[in-house]
Amino acid sequence: MGIAKFLISEGAALIVVACNAASAAALYSLREDFPGTPFVGMEPAVKPAATQSVSGVVGVLATPATFQGKLYASVIERFAANVKVLTSNCPGLVQRIEEGDLDGQTTRSILEQVLGPMMDAGADTIVLGCTHYPFVIPLVQSIVGTRAKVIDPSPAVARQVDKILKENGQPTEIGGDAQLFTTGEAGPFGRLAPSLLGETFPISSLKWEHDSLLPR
Repeated sequence: MGIAKFLISEGAALIVVACNAASAAALYSLREDFPGTPFVGMEPAVKPAATQSVSGVVGVLATPATFQGKLYASVIERFAANVKVLTSNCPGLVQRIEEGDLDGQTTRSILEQVLGPMMDAGADTIVLGCTHYPFVIPLVQSIVGTRAKVIDPSPAVARQVDKILKENGQPTEIGGDAQLFTTGEAGPFGRLAPSLLGETFPISSLKWEHDSLLPR
């Protein structure tokens, strides 16, 4: 809630909860507590995967918190009745990505151990159910080759954002300067961000104080 309050105070017209686990835990509450602000959440893209799968076997990569949430259970119940869903929480992958290791041998080894059994079981569609994982799409694709399609939910989220902004009469073209905030140290994040985002942005560090975010 504190993050949403801060972003709204900074003038956010719409907030994307860019995390599957956070969406599962807080999306409904956020919409209730901030009815004047539209929120776009994340959910594993099981529906398009189930629709596109020819083999009837779908692999989902996500974190434990995502798999344990009611939102994921609801997605499976609604859209995966006719397919077999294989899951993995990819132990250690988030940490490797946050350390900037997007294509090293350790990261490759983690993915090979996860994707190998899924491919052997006939998966022809792989769902990236964590917003960290699109950063390693090239590595995932190099492992599965042409045997499986990799589904990144980001384009669908962007389309939903565009749709809501247009409905609310808000501009949809990005203008001005981007500003990044972190509740960690700005220095380490600043060194990592260009390798993940492809650009350099101003970064400000925030601190928690009485459930509110304030400049450090």
